[in-house]
Amino acid sequence: MGVLMRGRSTGVTTTELIHYSGSIIRTMAPKDNGGDGSTFSPTDLCAVSLGACGCTIMSMFAANHGIPLQGIEFELSKEMSPPPRKIARLAIAYKLSGVQADGDFARLVAAGKACPVRLTLGANVEIVESYERA
Repeated sequence: MGVLMRGRSTGVTTTELIHYSGSIIRTMAPKDNGGDGSTFSPTDLCAVSLGACGCTIMSMFAANHGIPLQGIEFELSKEMSPPPRKIARLAIAYKLSGVQADGDFARLVAAGKACPVRLTLGANVEIVESYERA
């Protein structure tokens, strides 16, 4: 099943994205590409989707397998390539709270590394990741 989403330009450097649920996200070009950088750029959304996907997959895996997990935080940095502009490198550090057993931690890391966004980006973007207990 596909998911229907829409978008429209709202200015020279801005776009509005509409999810089928009615949720709206607005993007702005980054400062280094003609925008004012006041909110997420399209490539920011692509990049941060890696963290959101990893968090979602690990949280669902923990819930479905009875692994105690209090929460996940992540920090992500995005590096762009010189022209032609594209995401060249993503560095992400996940911190998992409440996971005590080494085996459970390893299973959560494996689940995070199998998230659909990582699998999609992995062949085209260098991904440097770390996982630690908080």
